Amino acid sequence: MAIAKMKKLRLMVVRSQKDALLDELQRLSCVQVFEPDQEEFSEPSLTASVKKEDADLTQYKTQEASVQRAVGVLKKYAPAKGGLLSPNKIISQDEFFSDDTLEEGIKDAAVINSDEDRIKRIAAEESRQNALIESLTPWKDFDVPIECTGTERTSLLTGILPAKADFAEVAAKVNQITDEAELFKVGEDKIATYVALICMKEYTDQIQELLRGEGFTASSLSDMTGTPSENIKASEKELELLGAEKEKLTQLLAAEGSKRESLQLTQDRLTTKINRAESEGRIYGTDSTVFLEGWLIEDKEPEFLAVANKYDCAYELEEPKEEEYPDVPVKLNNNDFSTAGNMITDMYALPQYGSVDPNPRIAPFFILFYGLMLCDMGYGLLMIIAALLVLKKQRPSKERGMYSVSRLMLYAGISTFIMGALTGSFFSDAPYQIVHMLNPNSTWQGLPALFSPLKDSVYILVGAMVLGLIQLNVGMAISFRKKKNRGQILDAILYEGALWVILIGAALVLTKVSITAGKIVLLVGVLMLVYGAVKDAKGLGKITGIFGLAYNELTGWFGDLLSYSRIMALMLAGSVIGQVFNTIGSITNNIFLFIIIFLIGHTLNFGLNLLGCYVHDLRLQCLEYFNKFYEDGGKKFTPLGINTKYYDVIK
Repeated sequence: MAIAKMKKLRLMVVRSQKDALLDELQRLSCVQVFEPDQEEFSEPSLTASVKKEDADLTQYKTQEASVQRAVGVLKKYAPAKGGLLSPNKIISQDEFFSDDTLEEGIKDAAVINSDEDRIKRIAAEESRQNALIESLTPWKDFDVPIECTGTERTSLLTGILPAKADFAEVAAKVNQITDEAELFKVGEDKIATYVALICMKEYTDQIQELLRGEGFTASSLSDMTGTPSENIKASEKELELLGAEKEKLTQLLAAEGSKRESLQLTQDRLTTKINRAESEGRIYGTDSTVFLEGWLIEDKEPEFLAVANKYDCAYELEEPKEEEYPDVPVKLNNNDFSTAGNMITDMYALPQYGSVDPNPRIAPFFILFYGLMLCDMGYGLLMIIAALLVLKKQRPSKERGMYSVSRLMLYAGISTFIMGALTGSFFSDAPYQIVHMLNPNSTWQGLPALFSPLKDSVYILVGAMVLGLIQLNVGMAISFRKKKNRGQILDAILYEGALWVILIGAALVLTKVSITAGKIVLLVGVLMLVYGAVKDAKGLGKITGIFGLAYNELTGWFGDLLSYSRIMALMLAGSVIGQVFNTIGSITNNIFLFIIIFLIGHTLNFGLNLLGCYVHDLRLQCLEYFNKFYEDGGKKFTPLGINTKYYDVIK
């Protein structure tokens, strides 16, 4: 349970064997290729002959995006029957790396995407035709071709008057200008009156000026021939044809559901090819040889050697130097229990190579604190069932994030159930409320409890602080050991050691075992801490070091310890909210109403606390605990390997 040790690999192989060697390394998934320093090829004789290897990265990414889109299209038009917990399909390495059906999958994706593109174009055309029908509907009774604008001596104008305009009054004003003009009402709705004007051409400008004063707007009907009614019918016919074509394409896409697994396999293959192309793009070579540098997992060295020795290649392996640690990738090796901490570590940051794997140090505290915060047998039981369903039905591999999430939920659920048993909480006080609702004369006091969040909140608060003190001291112990291993024993004694001396002195004073001895021990611890803060400082730096020490240690430790009070607060909040919903349900004195209120209330309470406990527990680990020993900044180990989403590849 530690950070996997790495070795730096430098390898040169004849060009004719490059692809075969890379194929086997990809199957091993134990080497992360990085681009070598350009100084490796600074010799004039090498500069001209050494070039970066070509890789079809752009092509593979384009194809992968096309196939990924096609899989999404099938999800929409031909939903899979399996649920969210469907396990990944199993495939052997030999079958996975076979490209027999790759081109077929890429072509199928192109056809599916083309059909969806046509459906989108049809939808756009349908919107256009519907908008056209909507704009023509007020004019449907106007039995004059749209393209008609008048005769040799007359003008025909169509337009819109606002609904507030009095049509009869406007028509009368038009007739006052000339008797050789007529304003017709073609249609109307809540916002406008649709009108047509026929007049002699010599009066057109004058009448238009009048109408503009009344809010008249010329119609936007154009680029059409025939009457509005004829155009509406033509659009309706076009909509029928478009609808039939869309239905046919939709049925075709629904029938393509049988190709889902093939497309998913194609996507996984292309994703793996992208990984190969990215790694290959970091390799340099000449006409006859190829050179790569990378990081090799030390535990995989025998397997690597077995592969490398089959080819005409030269290689060297060496331990990374300490100054190289920031560049060394990190891979965490954990068992089933500590793997539950992967989710937390991944959300925060990976540890730096050469430092401490935090997962085994996080998991026990996180799981314990989560159980104390949620603290309910019913909620714990739901978490256990959900986690076991995922692990059994979906069967996630250890390399996938869902595995660590499920493990974390399982162990947190067990902790929640145990703490709920200690507090006698099963969906808060639901058993008590149900018994007394059915039998008001019952003397049953509820499930037995070792302590109660409501009655023993002060003791729970003290217990939370004690747990916090324990975790902070574990963090300091890890830091002490880390400094000792690095030869910084004096720094460890003058900081962590000094703090432990102070804690011992404070304990002697507070417990009144020996107040005088306690004060002496306290003074010794403070002097050790002060000396550690100023021993390397000069001049004014000694004074600022003392003030900084006082501020950081006194306020820092006090604030860190107070943060653990959230354990008590969340335990109390969840319990009280659950009791409130149970009490509201029992007031109805109706078991059916109680069940409804119970389900609604506890669903909300469980959902909020499931997230709230995770966030606050995460805060304790990341802010209070990690700052005692954690060195972040690690880079994830991304080997030349097999990257899949839908398939689990086995040897």
